[in-house]
Amino acid sequence: MKSGKPLTRAALKSFPLPRVVDGDKETKGRILIIAGSREVAGAALLTATAAMRAGAGKLSMVTVEDVAVPTALAMPEAKVVGLEEARDGGFTRSAVSEIRKLADDVDVVVAGPGMASAKTCQQLAEELLKSEAEVVLDAALLHSLQPAKSRTGPPVLLPHAGELSSLLGCTDEEIDEDPLGCGLRAAKTYNAIVLAKGVTSHVVTPDGRAWTYTGGAAGLGVSGSGDTLAGIVGGLLARGAEPLTALLWAVLLHGEAGEALTKKAGPIGFLAREIPGEIPALLAR
Repeated sequence: MKSGKPLTRAALKSFPLPRVVDGDKETKGRILIIAGSREVAGAALLTATAAMRAGAGKLSMVTVEDVAVPTALAMPEAKVVGLEEARDGGFTRSAVSEIRKLADDVDVVVAGPGMASAKTCQQLAEELLKSEAEVVLDAALLHSLQPAKSRTGPPVLLPHAGELSSLLGCTDEEIDEDPLGCGLRAAKTYNAIVLAKGVTSHVVTPDGRAWTYTGGAAGLGVSGSGDTLAGIVGGLLARGAEPLTALLWAVLLHGEAGEALTKKAGPIGFLAREIPGEIPALLAR
């Protein structure tokens, strides 16, 4: 199977993270997390916690009305906005308009974890890509994403095999046979920085650069793990990292967090909610 450059700490010396700055929450970046649904309410919390553990400064969250108050109580660090839910479990069109306004007031948007696949997913993704914020898209928003017109910076897309097949209109078998090649096609088609997720993951760019990550731990293959990865990407972006730098570091940190938890708890059995707590110490290494 084809692979890119090995993604290691040594390789990331060429992609330094922004230095830690003193100052208030505004100096560490404003991030908006759009996530969760009635059935997967906790996804917003997992994503937001990971973003804050990666160093984001000012946190806002949007979720469906029914779970907004519990989310706010579980994440007291955040401003949580609950918006109207459509019959299919997604946001209404008027709610999407409200989300666009919120996106225009932040530095970074992470959207998709735990959201229901809904009619407005395509509209929401399109509106977010029109904003000036750095954009990270995951999960439900990838299944209906259309190639976007040029924007100030490339979005970050985080597809697993099924979502990558939706982006490319191909079969899961094609993804399995050539995940790197398919990731490169998606990066070029959507002018995006793409992570083709799997046991072996590939970070690829529209201009054909590629890195392959083979670390991590078996225990990372659990519900909610991808939500924490999305949050780490967003947190690093909020601190001022470029999209490629943020994604490369996020993949490495997520894998290292799995390795650290394996040493503490065993090869399997740890929870996604435990991943963010490992990030600050790993950043300090």
